[in-house]
Amino acid sequence: MASVSVKRGEWSSADIVIPKDPLEQIVGQDEAVQLAKIAAKQRRHLLLVGPPGIGKSMLAQAIAFHLPKPVEELSVIHNPENPERPFVETRTKEQVVKEQKSLERMQGPLLSPKDVPAFVAERLGFRCPACGRLSKLAEKACPACGTSKRKSADYSAILTEAPRERQIKSVQTTRLLEDGREEVMVYELHGEKIRVLDQRTLEEIDKYKKKKPRKVIVPFDRNPFVVATGASETELLGDVRHDPYGGHQGIGVQPYLRVVAGAVHEAHEGVLFIDELSSLQYIQRFLFTAMQEKKYTIVGKNPQSAGSSVRVEQVPCDFILIAASNINDLHQILPPLRSRIIGNGYEVLLDTFMPDTTENELKLKQFIAQEIKKDGKIPHCDETAVNEILDQARLKAKLFDQQENAFTLRLRELSGVLRLAGDLAVSQDSELITGDLVKTSLKRGRAIEEQLQEKYGSLWKAGLSEVNKESRKDLKEIS
Repeated sequence: MASVSVKRGEWSSADIVIPKDPLEQIVGQDEAVQLAKIAAKQRRHLLLVGPPGIGKSMLAQAIAFHLPKPVEELSVIHNPENPERPFVETRTKEQVVKEQKSLERMQGPLLSPKDVPAFVAERLGFRCPACGRLSKLAEKACPACGTSKRKSADYSAILTEAPRERQIKSVQTTRLLEDGREEVMVYELHGEKIRVLDQRTLEEIDKYKKKKPRKVIVPFDRNPFVVATGASETELLGDVRHDPYGGHQGIGVQPYLRVVAGAVHEAHEGVLFIDELSSLQYIQRFLFTAMQEKKYTIVGKNPQSAGSSVRVEQVPCDFILIAASNINDLHQILPPLRSRIIGNGYEVLLDTFMPDTTENELKLKQFIAQEIKKDGKIPHCDETAVNEILDQARLKAKLFDQQENAFTLRLRELSGVLRLAGDLAVSQDSELITGDLVKTSLKRGRAIEEQLQEKYGSLWKAGLSEVNKESRKDLKEIS
């Protein structure tokens, strides 16, 4: 087929402006969008109820978009007195920045060899012990008099037959302060420079080294939207990895390094999204405990693992729960969990259709443009293609919800039609998706039951076609 060109003045979905706010991209769920804005601002939970494909996950992502960036980092700290009981520590960005500045101060200034005491430059191999000339560290002998710059630096070599050349890395000395006190000074070799550490800096370094080692399990730079649909107990609540050496001090891995955060902890300060909430089954009771306490202890889940005895108490998990459920699965959600959602949030029944108005028609056109942009692999629609999709939205509202003069909000099916039409356009080198391509995609994209119905007349006959000939004879005789 010849490629389709875009003529000047023609309208296409490329001309539609897409809002930057994800909440404004949601079509036909005005009440849910309003509650989502409140949930983001007030940190409330939501239970979204409705059939698949009407925008539940998109609502959850939009709420996460409106949340401020996380300001807390969660770390597990080694406990030397009882390694199987690591500590948890919450740090703010201000605390981390303060620590980083403290580390920078610990580095000490870098000086040239000419700016340090002469004996220090000599001991470190910059100054000639014979003539006093300064030269580069790489030059083992003085370029002026040829004397080795390192022989006299090793006083332990006096009793040996020949002095050994040894590179000294640091020199420790003292200096007298104005008030008459002495303080320790350390001069460390740093390339062709010398780093100077005074007593205060040395004390800060010593204090820092005594700090217990840590493992960051929830960093600052994280996605505030965490999906836990169909998660196992371990994935949702965290775990402690197995170590075949049981955390042996010499060859094993310390327990704090084996702690793994669960989805409830990774969603700290963000959104935890769970579609098909009822699929969690018994794990729901742990979820509502985490919601209520805003802290959940991480323990080793496998009783056969070396991590089973490891326990990190009260790990923060202050998240917004956005859960979704089909109407028929509501009875499988634990009443205490629903009670906690209602107690600090809202249950929302999503709409499945919207009136066929000019305003809503524009919203559907916006949806078409959004889906094309999101896919990134299909061309835009011309006006005939957009109108075909709008007609399908009207037809599905009539078939599924028995609504005249309405558009369906079961938009996932329309997305499938759009993508198939786009793939056909790409295969035919078409610059735009046309109405004819949408019609073709509607035929090719039918559910398998519809295809079987058309080919065999009924699903029963379709199933019968797979039975061997002798069995079919027996069935005929029986009938």
